[in-house]
Amino acid sequence: MKGFTGFPSGKQRLTPIPNLFFSELLPAIDNLTEMKVTLYAFWALTQQEGLVRYLRLTDFLSDRTLIDGLGSNTQAATEALLDGIERAVARGTFLHVNVESSDGQMDLYFLNTERGRAAIEGITKGEWRPWPDEEKPVTLLIDRPNIFVLYEQNIGALTPIIADELRDAEQTYPPQWIEEAIKIAVENNIRRWRYVLSILERWRQEGKQKPDGISKRDSQKQLRKQIPEEYDDIIKR
Repeated sequence: MKGFTGFPSGKQRLTPIPNLFFSELLPAIDNLTEMKVTLYAFWALTQQEGLVRYLRLTDFLSDRTLIDGLGSNTQAATEALLDGIERAVARGTFLHVNVESSDGQMDLYFLNTERGRAAIEGITKGEWRPWPDEEKPVTLLIDRPNIFVLYEQNIGALTPIIADELRDAEQTYPPQWIEEAIKIAVENNIRRWRYVLSILERWRQEGKQKPDGISKRDSQKQLRKQIPEEYDDIIKR
């Protein structure tokens, strides 16, 4: 463990952090990398000037002090960084917008503050751009909830193990299936990822029945038939 010699005497530069961070956000964050990138954003944005302040993905990646503290090697640190940023976006701490530039797509991150929200709105309306000479359209990456958002809003808090399983599920099952399976879990008040995953796996193995053309009542029956048998003691078919 690397030791810390302490803060030197004399006046020190300070980084302002809202009290709301300590009362609401800090107790909710359960991932160390998410905590690090969140605190880094507060610091890095105070180094900028102007009313509109944002961080590019390259800003995170190019800071060696940040990267060195996230992993034993560059690849591991980069993967951890991307995971931490994704968690901060899913939680709502960061606002993420993707813009097209002459160099390709650029990922921009704003703090979810009044100014950050106004900047996002200005970009989408074409009233403001990071690069005024660019005329290509802006594509927001928050118009459809990602799997992290769906999980946290409907099932519970993320854990590193669950986060890995969610990524695997994204690669295995269609997004619509995941949304529908989570909806079934909510409707049956069984807010467990294992339950959602068992529904998805059963659909994959046996085929997903389509309730199109039948009544809502019948469609619910069809859905219940696809619920794993291990939950028979909980769900009435």
